Amino acid sequence: MTVERLYLYDTTLRDGQQTQGVDFSVKDKLRISAALDALGIDYVEGGWPGANPTDSDFFDAAPKLKATFTAFGMTKRSGRSAANDDVLAAVLNANTPAVCLVGKTHDFHVTTALGITLDENIENISASIKHITDQGPEALFDCEHFFDGYKSNPDYALKAAKAAYDAGARWVVLCDTNGGAMPSQVHAATKAAIVAGIPSSHLGIHTHNDTEHAVANSLAAVDAGARQIQGTLNGLGERCGNANLTTLIPTLLLKEPYASLYETGVTLDGLQGLTALSRMLDDILNRVPLKQAAFVGASAFAHKAGLHASAILKDPTTYEHINPEAVGNKRIIPMSNQAGQSNLRQRLLEAGIEVPKGDPRLNQILDKVKQREDQGYAYDSAQASFELLAHKILGTLPRFFKVKRYRVTVERRKNKYNKMVSISEAVVVAKIGDRKVMSVSQSMDEHGTDSGPINALSRALGKDLGPYQAVIDDMKLVDFKVRITNGGTEAVTRVIIDSQDGQGRHWSTVGVSANIVDASFEALLDAINWKLVRDGVKPA
Repeated sequence: MTVERLYLYDTTLRDGQQTQGVDFSVKDKLRISAALDALGIDYVEGGWPGANPTDSDFFDAAPKLKATFTAFGMTKRSGRSAANDDVLAAVLNANTPAVCLVGKTHDFHVTTALGITLDENIENISASIKHITDQGPEALFDCEHFFDGYKSNPDYALKAAKAAYDAGARWVVLCDTNGGAMPSQVHAATKAAIVAGIPSSHLGIHTHNDTEHAVANSLAAVDAGARQIQGTLNGLGERCGNANLTTLIPTLLLKEPYASLYETGVTLDGLQGLTALSRMLDDILNRVPLKQAAFVGASAFAHKAGLHASAILKDPTTYEHINPEAVGNKRIIPMSNQAGQSNLRQRLLEAGIEVPKGDPRLNQILDKVKQREDQGYAYDSAQASFELLAHKILGTLPRFFKVKRYRVTVERRKNKYNKMVSISEAVVVAKIGDRKVMSVSQSMDEHGTDSGPINALSRALGKDLGPYQAVIDDMKLVDFKVRITNGGTEAVTRVIIDSQDGQGRHWSTVGVSANIVDASFEALLDAINWKLVRDGVKPA
């Protein structure tokens, strides 16, 4: 069987940057482009030169990539030649090996948005692509609104796409710009483009996710003959995002018929870094990773029901469609009040705790989990706290330190600029062995802005733990979630804290109290104790 090459085109740094709330720095772009290159992406689109200072500076930095570094722009405007169009000049001046131009292929947009004739638009496409190729770079053409245009006027949409190919475009990319196409429509229109004279080896697909079909539409285009796929990491992009490459890449490498029919620049070994790459992007964006994300999410291979966990112990394929390690992820057996002994023993084994089958302490742990979840705890979302609870019942939890007392204050006062500000301060007194230590910390960021009482408490708790300090110095709090578990005047607050260390480990801890600060403190204590236990630290 002949294996065909599929080319992967990443537009995280351009189309992904159009995501609401996303604003990459040059440093961010350099880091992401290097990671994409290491993964094996064929094309890395860097942005639109001249559109903003960041993109211009990024192209000036000229990252050294094995991938084809690509600049993005648009076709020339009517009434001027391609050689005298300043937008085309800015894209060419980026000196990239490839240039991708976007142009209209929907007759409605040509006559309404651009206000030109259909023939003028065809001339703009042809002249622009020819000008790019005459200057040396590889040319790509993004057929904007192609699938809507194909429904409205198929002859014109195909004519516009074919004009780019005839002018020398290496890739003609069919775009579902509004994200409303269905897989069957994408398949039919892609087939029509091939029949119209655009070879499969020169045809690409770029889909948006407004109906949650971006990945399905991309695969439908491949089934019809497209051989380049455009998308973004974690599905970033304007509105509902682009086709998610962190879903598409493992699908192409691990799922039939794609795994047998095609090859990409990403190897099976490289695929094992996909989860880390996905989470690196979230870290850069200061976002919490989506737990339910396919392949790379923390819950993608989580098995909560006892029946599932029992089967997983016998054969993981009973409830897993792939081996989690193939994409750098891992299996999780969360604990909850639905858990049975199969879940429990598997979860303990993953934590390095081996308890014989039938040990009466297993039921003690299960009973305690059920009792505490009835009080508001949630151990399926706080695996680290569960491990500490199990260690405590098993009598294997070291006592590293004891907090004697803590105090948190929030004061509203004028600063030296006579402006009213809030200042949070925390004091923690702990006993380590025979030594008592007191830590005081204010919650201020680099701009002198108060970050709140919980931040102050976290800083004070982790400020001076003597012999343990070197172990916890690389810890940081990455997410803080609060939920009221019941109503009325005696409402119980659940706090879940997500932590991360320098090794890239993520863990979650839970605290419950009628007092939000006390619940937070319980979760913070668990976070530090889990880190000390997992790192094999001996009590002072």
